[in-house]
Amino acid sequence: MSKMAAEGGGKEMNEIKSQFSTREGAYKLLTHSEYSRPNRVPFNSQGSNPVRVSFVNVNDQSGNGDRICFNVGRELYFYIYKGVRKAADLSKPIDKRIYKGTQPTCHDFNHLTATAESVSLLVGFSAGQVQLIDPIKKETSKLFNEERLIDKSRVTCVKWVPGSESLFLVAHSSGNMYLYNVEHTCGTTAPHYQLLKQGENYAVHTCKSKSTRNPLLKWTVGEGALNEFAFSPDGKFLACVSQDGFLRVFNFDAVELHGTMKSYFGGLLCVCWSPDGKYIVAGGEDDLVTVWSFTDCRVIARGHGHKSWVSVVAFDHYTTSVEESDPMEFSGSDEDFQDQINFGRDRANSTQSRLSKRNSTDSRPVSVTYRFGSVGQDTQLCLWDLTEDILFPHLPLSRTRTHTNVMNTCGGTGATATTSTTTATNPGGIAAGDSLPAPLPRSNSLPHSAAGAGKSAVTDIPVATGVSKFATLSLHDRKDRHMDKDHKRNHSMGHISSKSSDKLNLLTKTKTDPAKTLGTQLCPRMEDVPLLEPLICKKIAHERLTVLIFLEDCIVTACQEGFICTWARPGKVGLLTSQNQANSPSGTVV
Repeated sequence: MSKMAAEGGGKEMNEIKSQFSTREGAYKLLTHSEYSRPNRVPFNSQGSNPVRVSFVNVNDQSGNGDRICFNVGRELYFYIYKGVRKAADLSKPIDKRIYKGTQPTCHDFNHLTATAESVSLLVGFSAGQVQLIDPIKKETSKLFNEERLIDKSRVTCVKWVPGSESLFLVAHSSGNMYLYNVEHTCGTTAPHYQLLKQGENYAVHTCKSKSTRNPLLKWTVGEGALNEFAFSPDGKFLACVSQDGFLRVFNFDAVELHGTMKSYFGGLLCVCWSPDGKYIVAGGEDDLVTVWSFTDCRVIARGHGHKSWVSVVAFDHYTTSVEESDPMEFSGSDEDFQDQINFGRDRANSTQSRLSKRNSTDSRPVSVTYRFGSVGQDTQLCLWDLTEDILFPHLPLSRTRTHTNVMNTCGGTGATATTSTTTATNPGGIAAGDSLPAPLPRSNSLPHSAAGAGKSAVTDIPVATGVSKFATLSLHDRKDRHMDKDHKRNHSMGHISSKSSDKLNLLTKTKTDPAKTLGTQLCPRMEDVPLLEPLICKKIAHERLTVLIFLEDCIVTACQEGFICTWARPGKVGLLTSQNQANSPSGTVV
């Protein structure tokens, strides 16, 4: 049960795991901490919206300030979350709501305004409305898009704007996003819009009215549904993933496009930022997790471990590790250092501050490993480590890192190496000769060499133990299988593109042909970027997984049956009492 590698074949592969081990130790499922509907009956999820979970801490005096909200079908629950400390008491929800004619699809707490007496919770719905409720005071404050005059399509993502008590952003399956202010009304007629800014496959409009009303802004992004968005840790940038397969990163305040990336094929479904805002991970219908560099605006790695669509990606702020070497020296510019001082509005823990030191210098005094996770429709949880051999694959550890070095080590392109540098203000990308050289490092796999490889970048990197045999993958086999699917999907995507452009004349006419993006910086070929293998890849549920949240003491996952599971981090199980264990209910996961 506690083997680090995923077991192969037969009965073992179908066995649901209740614990798994990484280098930190064993993570254990706490059956007594399982949250669900009070009757604990598996929810029949056919045709239903994904189960989602939101957390907030209300800082009450008891020291048990965590609150959890989750939706299951037409129902919405709000409980005290006891985590690894005590058994969940499902008989006493603080608030429970059952909706008719529409279903909750997503929700988000305002962490700035939360107190023990009052919390502001936004809830998005399948029919397009957004509700602002207070589940402690048990009152409904406001309903936005009530008459569906703004957008009639399903709400896919809703979030408070970081640092704001009143602004929130809502994405819809129509491909539109709207900025609201809780203080303003939505009006009794459909809004009229005026173009504010437009660029490649996006347009932003302001609401044209005599008095200020919602929405303040309307964003039209890409083709098809806008599946999820995420704000950067400093709140200045917005990453969006869409059904057209594109990740688009915007400067939120300036409403300008910073950079883009294209999935290997199919739609992108989920997105998240690293704790320091340097990297973005996206997942979707290509069964891959893709790591994108915010600074260089390019794909730096892909990860294969899932056997179906990836539904959630998330960074683990608490396991991202930083090793410092003395003395600590800063060779970055004053401007770089100042940027790091201003980094992040929340969660400024020691790991983040050390990450900022790592990123404010080029003299490599700090070694960093980013930990992130993913869950998918294959019912599997994968954990991944993003290490220095992947982030900076062409340099010995003692050599100063510069973009010039990276570019000069590129080979096999026939292009002359240049010293041009890609900056954050040039999202267009790297020069033509800047493709990655072969062979590429396979993170978490054994070092390998190839003829004519030149300098190997990773032979001196310690190899992570517990390589998943299941996830071992031939790049070229994978490419051939994907190309077949890619070909089929391109026809339908092209059809959608032409229809949508007729409907949305405000967007620029320059459409990106998916067939032409493969092999470019937007979407490198499989053999052109490092391939990550998961540290662990475990089947942990009966139905598709829809939630992955990393907390300080535990990992929280949820599946479409409506069961929210708590996995104690190594060493945290000792917080439980024997009485809790004795009283633990029989869960569905064994």
